[in-house]
Amino acid sequence: MACYYITGDDESLLLTAIGDLVKQLVGDGDRTLMVDDFDSADFEMRSVVDAAQTSPFLTESRVVVARGVGRFTADDVAPLVAYLDDPLPSTELVLVAGGGRVAKALTDALKKAKATTIDSSPPSRARERSGWFEEQIKHAGLKLDAQAVQLLAGWLGEDAGRLQGILDTLQSAYGDDKTLRSADVAPFLGDAGGVPPWDLTDAIDRGETTKSLQLLHRMMRAGERHPLAVMSILHSHYTKLLALDGSGATDETSAAAAMGIKPGFPAKKALDQYRKIGGGNVTRAVGLLAQADLDLRGAKEWPEELVMEVLVARLSRLAGAGRR
Repeated sequence: MACYYITGDDESLLLTAIGDLVKQLVGDGDRTLMVDDFDSADFEMRSVVDAAQTSPFLTESRVVVARGVGRFTADDVAPLVAYLDDPLPSTELVLVAGGGRVAKALTDALKKAKATTIDSSPPSRARERSGWFEEQIKHAGLKLDAQAVQLLAGWLGEDAGRLQGILDTLQSAYGDDKTLRSADVAPFLGDAGGVPPWDLTDAIDRGETTKSLQLLHRMMRAGERHPLAVMSILHSHYTKLLALDGSGATDETSAAAAMGIKPGFPAKKALDQYRKIGGGNVTRAVGLLAQADLDLRGAKEWPEELVMEVLVARLSRLAGAGRR
């Protein structure tokens, strides 16, 4: 009847997406009769195809789920590719990414079969991400006011996989009749989650030192990013700004050409930031990065976290000084 392809990097979100889809496909039917779920580490693709080609028994349709299809080679998926060319109308086939890179032959076959792709990962853009959180909250049957949604989304950051657990706890604590406020939600949040790299660089660019340090700690602690990984993020950010120095870029197209990226919002954003802080401060920032890199490698007998705190505070003050 249809084929679905579920993708995503967060195991918790992936499992939620699988569960929601299977529940939708089964409907009021008998799950024990309808669903074949292949989730072991050693199942063979031939078994999946055999299940997909089997007519339903005492039900109108069958649901066949195969997880971790990325572990299979092009030869392994050949039977599945052949099946997708002429699928059984009574079978709902659910393929789940994971285990490695999915064979090109299979991705091509999925496109040809017009499979429905479901990305379980939340959007990366702040506005879209906020809407995604609102959808998950509504789907859970809960009501949160705007401030509570903002608190929840900001606190979890990149750790969106923790969302379902928090929503389940809120459901148990308050039910679904009350509109929850920030004060209702805060006690259930636990430790703050990691944050995406642009949250840190945006805060630094705005000269918000305190917030920059808070985000740095979340990246290194909850986000488990090594200081050298954070250094790489900052180095990439300032290298793009440095490429604008002396380039004569006047708009996003010329700025993108100078930085070697495609025209669009990132290029415009970088050009605006370069104009605000000035070429001199960009050069100083690159110097601070170089010194911090040496300090992380032993030039100073400082703890790694202290090196990063000092660096981020100095970069933030530079940006703040350039904007005044």
